[in-house]
Amino acid sequence: MTRPIRRAHSIAQPIFALVIASVVAATAILFFVTFSGPPPRVPPRPLEAITAALRGLPPPPLPPEFRRFRPPGGRFRAWRIEPLETLTAAAPPAPRWREKPDALTQARIAALLHVDPRVVLAFTELSPRGGGRELFGSFTVAWRLPQGWRVVRSPALPLFTRWHLNTLIAMLVAIVALSIPAWMLSRAISRPLARLAAAADRAGTGAPLPPLPEGGREVRELAHAVSTMHARLASHAESRTAMLAAIAHDLGTPLSRLAFWVEQLPEGARDRAVADIDEMRAMIAEVLRFARHDVGRREETLVELSSLLDSLAEDMAIGGAAVEVAAGPRAVVSGDPSGLRRLFANLIGNALRYGDSAELAWRIEDGRVTITVTDHGPGIDPAQAERLFEPFVRGDPSRNRSTGGTGLGLAIVRSIAARHGGTAVLANREDAAGAVATVTLPLAR
Repeated sequence: MTRPIRRAHSIAQPIFALVIASVVAATAILFFVTFSGPPPRVPPRPLEAITAALRGLPPPPLPPEFRRFRPPGGRFRAWRIEPLETLTAAAPPAPRWREKPDALTQARIAALLHVDPRVVLAFTELSPRGGGRELFGSFTVAWRLPQGWRVVRSPALPLFTRWHLNTLIAMLVAIVALSIPAWMLSRAISRPLARLAAAADRAGTGAPLPPLPEGGREVRELAHAVSTMHARLASHAESRTAMLAAIAHDLGTPLSRLAFWVEQLPEGARDRAVADIDEMRAMIAEVLRFARHDVGRREETLVELSSLLDSLAEDMAIGGAAVEVAAGPRAVVSGDPSGLRRLFANLIGNALRYGDSAELAWRIEDGRVTITVTDHGPGIDPAQAERLFEPFVRGDPSRNRSTGGTGLGLAIVRSIAARHGGTAVLANREDAAGAVATVTLPLAR
């Protein structure tokens, strides 16, 4: 009995759940802060207590309505009564932050002291409430005496209180509690998308498509679209190769007939015609080779790069080519040995064609091996460096095959490098004349 295929959920569901959880957490914090008590503030002070402090007497007992407060929706709680600040100053005091002159409070304090209001100063943050019997908020009251000003102030609140600490702790707890699922959700979304981006980047390079990730419904639909795109590109490339092979096969017969009729030409004309026919056959073979390497799907194996380069340089040196290989670290890549050999043979061939010599070196960094092929030729035009990798674009502006080939060598190089998950670039040498081709390939895991 086959198990039913579980339907994938949309990635919108966990995102929506996280948003709801955030709203609930924010509401819980607001609830906690609201019912843990109001923000710290100065309790109300009766004018009689302020007057007693100005006279240097102990404050009278507070009425019951001044000893407790009731926050909105909460129960009665006791004020934390701090003693008033009393001091003597030679000059009249200045108002503190948010305090302003209050003539009404000044007159009422003077009436309680039985003195002229001109010898009393009053600065308050809030206007008197409850018929003027008490002061809320910050205040400064002063009475001018023969020996100086006697000043009474409301106690200053600390900048950071327990209420602030409780609020900060609640916020930090909510942030930590939400950051964990938020990070897990973001990773669950970004990880398959990154794998899909890597798979889409390899589409059309001839490399096999890696296993596509599974995730939400949208991720699966995107993975299916990438897989379909990869299959279409592969089918298109294979169709192009088949078409080129058919054209090459069909051209073989007329070229053979031309070669037969060319034999009847005079010797000078015959040699030129034979050379042209050979050039056409070489160009057709080169196009076919490019197409095969562009879409080839050979089984990948582990390739020891230093051995491959040494063997290739030795084979070319036997034919009289000036090829030098600098010793480097052991580098093992995963790929097609014949394709990699073709890649570096093309680069060495270009270096020998334009610079009469080739120098090979490689290094390893960050899990990738970088191979350089350097020559001592005239170099390249930096503006044309990228176009040289396009098919049928040649560094030699003339169409003479004796100096430039068909213009497919570098296109094959980039195609093979891309199929192995690498890159290929061209640049000029910084220390001397000549060009340097750089190929970067990932090391085998």
